[in-house]
Amino acid sequence: MPLDLFADVADLTAAIVDVESVSGGEKALADAVEAALSVLPHLDVVREGNNVIARTGLGRGERVVLAGHLDTVPLNGNLPSRVEGDRLYGCGTSDMKSGVAVALRLAATVTEPNRDITYVFYECEEIEAERNGLRLLAETRPELLQGDFAVLMEPTGGQIEGGCQGTIRVEVTARGERAHSARAWMGSNAIHTAGRILDVLRAYEPTQPVVDGLTYREGLNAVFIRGGIAGNVIPDECTVTVNYRFAPDKTLDEAEAYLREVFAGFEVEVTDGSSAARPGLTHPAAAAFVASVASDGAEVRAKLGWTDVARFSELGVPAVNYGPGEPTLAHTKDEYVEIPLIGDCEERMRRWLTT
Repeated sequence: MPLDLFADVADLTAAIVDVESVSGGEKALADAVEAALSVLPHLDVVREGNNVIARTGLGRGERVVLAGHLDTVPLNGNLPSRVEGDRLYGCGTSDMKSGVAVALRLAATVTEPNRDITYVFYECEEIEAERNGLRLLAETRPELLQGDFAVLMEPTGGQIEGGCQGTIRVEVTARGERAHSARAWMGSNAIHTAGRILDVLRAYEPTQPVVDGLTYREGLNAVFIRGGIAGNVIPDECTVTVNYRFAPDKTLDEAEAYLREVFAGFEVEVTDGSSAARPGLTHPAAAAFVASVASDGAEVRAKLGWTDVARFSELGVPAVNYGPGEPTLAHTKDEYVEIPLIGDCEERMRRWLTT
């Protein structure tokens, strides 16, 4: 279905939501986005896989990047979208198709911005990092992502969220020795030994580091556990998968070192990890954004989670999260976005880009 980028931003959001785009299945939506942007004479459009990049080339003294992912988590009986009062319900309404709609409206209607703008709409954010479209662009076409400042249109409830936490997953393994369960004393039960891993997690008290004036809250949690061979065998192995969410005062290497120290005496294997990003709000371009958007009440707070601002940070581009969606509703069956907030977000962004 063609997208009308000149429609009301709430109607555009609903149209985008109704194009199913579960991670790995973004092609139909990427096709529609590319088609809608390609007819706009003030934009140069590039397609890389299911990633669509549109750029102005006005020779302004500053370039900013507006980015949003096209994919959603799997459906949960929450399509098509529906409106109830001031709320638009449906998969991806908050995370983050309302933000995508704002960026698309700006791409179509802000033809003479005060800064050059790069719009990036990318695939596979909700799944493993290896498939993330922004990551692939950063590796293969980094010049398309360059700018003085970036705004990731992730759900923030209309507030500005600086930086992001890092995330790392490790498998912590306890070893034992197999034996017949009728002669358990002849073996060593790895599942019982793994209780010490759980004891560490139960005793953990989240730290709340302050980074560049913003307060983060770390987390250390078991997310999977596996062990056991048969109903009459003492298990010789038990593995607990642990997810550590760390503040941007640590690098990814420092987070790994911390986990190896915490789980000393056990085997620790890293299975996935992404760096944190410092807020970067002191950069002149970021400060100008905050001054404009926060002038009518938007707050500035820490991002309690990982987002792709970290990828911009690795490229040397300071970035913030800002979008109309509500982060606590992301991935839920009854996900919705407040319709007035979509319009507010569009107008705040427009003011920043035109005045």
